[in-house]
Amino acid sequence: QRATGVDIMVDDTPGMIILSSFDPVRREIARVALEMLLKDGRVHPGRIEEVVEKAQKQVQKDVTRAGEDAAREVGIVGVPKEILQYLGELKFRTSYGQNVLKHGTEMAHMAGVLAEQLGANVKTTKYAALIHDMGKALTHKIEGKHHHITGEIARKYGVAEDVAHAAEAHHDDMEATTLEAVIVRVVDAIS
Repeated sequence: QRATGVDIMVDDTPGMIILSSFDPVRREIARVALEMLLKDGRVHPGRIEEVVEKAQKQVQKDVTRAGEDAAREVGIVGVPKEILQYLGELKFRTSYGQNVLKHGTEMAHMAGVLAEQLGANVKTTKYAALIHDMGKALTHKIEGKHHHITGEIARKYGVAEDVAHAAEAHHDDMEATTLEAVIVRVVDAIS
């Protein structure tokens, strides 16, 4: 618990361990570390720290790969590495029972088709759809609505304003002022 910052509850039910944390990446690190420790059978303080460090490196690789794979899958190049990091973290997050990273890639595919049909900028629309829920990777660290956080982070790392606006305006509390933003809002509702 100390090494990962995750609450670990061992249930009376045989083979049942519950990991609890608002940070899904920390929870994944704890899961990987616990599996390594239980497979190996050597559970003592020095070994725990060593295994948690290995788990952190492994999960970081998974996060990086997941973000890069998502961008590659939808054909978006030149995404800042910080944005890819946040996207990758969404691999370990769900919303309404749906994996948030898969939701973003699904939306990007649909958004690209609609943008092409409607004469909107395909790259802008796909990029915005892919990153629209990026703020969910930070809602446990930064106060605010996830779509506003997405807009702030996108702008912070130099994402074009048309992409940042289309991603940020996918909920009704902001006006979607471009065709690309309307498409992102529509495909979010569909997905």
